[in-house]
Amino acid sequence: MKSIFRVVSFLEGISYLLLMSLGLYYKYALNDPSFVKMFGMPHGILFMLYIILAIMIKKEMKWNTKTLGVVLLASIVPFGTFYIDKKYLRSF
Repeated sequence: MKSIFRVVSFLEGISYLLLMSLGLYYKYALNDPSFVKMFGMPHGILFMLYIILAIMIKKEMKWNTKTLGVVLLASIVPFGTFYIDKKYLRSF
């Protein structure tokens, strides 16, 4: 389950960055909202999967409520999911 969460976390982070960079650039600078539509749906699905999987994996990872809150909040901060992967998910 942890490896699935790591993959979803990575993909959610990439999709968020693409949506916030290319999507918004094309929408506001070039008046072309097609990139927001193209990146928005996959990002939305990955975002929901991230939230659901984070809640499901809480017990396995032995996270307390505060840690779960940090993991959930990281999904709305650019590069946040990459921080979570490094801090909480990697096994050294």
